[in-house]
Amino acid sequence: MNQKLSEKLSALFNLEVGSISTLLEEPGRLHFGRDGLMDEEEIVDLSAEFLNLMAGLLGAKNPKDRNCPEFHALEIFFSALAQKVLIRGGKVEEVVRYAQLMQYTLIEALEQDSGIAFTESRSVLLYFNSLFNELIMEVFRTYLAERERVLEAQEAELRETSTPITEIWDGVLTLPIIGTLDSSRTMLVMEALLSRVAKDHAEVVVMDLTGVQNIDSQVSHHLIQIVRAVQLMGSNAIITGIQPEIARALISLNIDFTGITTRASLSDGLKEAFRQMDIHVSHKAS
Repeated sequence: MNQKLSEKLSALFNLEVGSISTLLEEPGRLHFGRDGLMDEEEIVDLSAEFLNLMAGLLGAKNPKDRNCPEFHALEIFFSALAQKVLIRGGKVEEVVRYAQLMQYTLIEALEQDSGIAFTESRSVLLYFNSLFNELIMEVFRTYLAERERVLEAQEAELRETSTPITEIWDGVLTLPIIGTLDSSRTMLVMEALLSRVAKDHAEVVVMDLTGVQNIDSQVSHHLIQIVRAVQLMGSNAIITGIQPEIARALISLNIDFTGITTRASLSDGLKEAFRQMDIHVSHKAS
């Protein structure tokens, strides 16, 4: 699209902006209005903003320049639109279809003017195809960034919930372990636990295995790693809640529990922790 055609297109766009504005509101109603993602006022404002930005690009010195501020403003527009739709529970497909329908509607409105010859119309079509392809790519980049953000938040939440460390008493931490300890989870648990040991100056850590249903040599070694790391921090480790089948498995695996205190239940483990710290708990006389 040469400079002369660009100027003609810009003039035509500004001349027909009123009718084009009305036409461009329909894609918004179709993709965002029916699902309740946007109300009528938002859809009208969305179309008006897009028109202003498009007019700015067509009136730019070089509308084909993808590095110009006017094109960057359109990228920001579609990125913000994608974020809004995703946050409100919509799908990225809706934003893509909206952008495509905006393109077709815009081209159809401009093609109705007889002042643009067939050869020029082909240049305009190629220009808008290229332009909207870039804008749709920006929508997908926004989607992927938002997806990554959500996954990171979910991972952080999972780390938090998978290591429910509680300070049950001054200097006494409890850590119930539920499910399977693989290498990745072991590192997460160890990192969180050692951080809490240092932060709370814990003297005793009670690790409860009541929720562990199966154990193998790898899981056993992961468990021992956590216990040894706690001991290196200067704290005592107490393991509680070892089920009979887990005990038999540990014996058959020849796991060395030397120097590790074990108790039958979490309650017994807490009593042992209090004993080690010379804390005496008694029932209040009624």
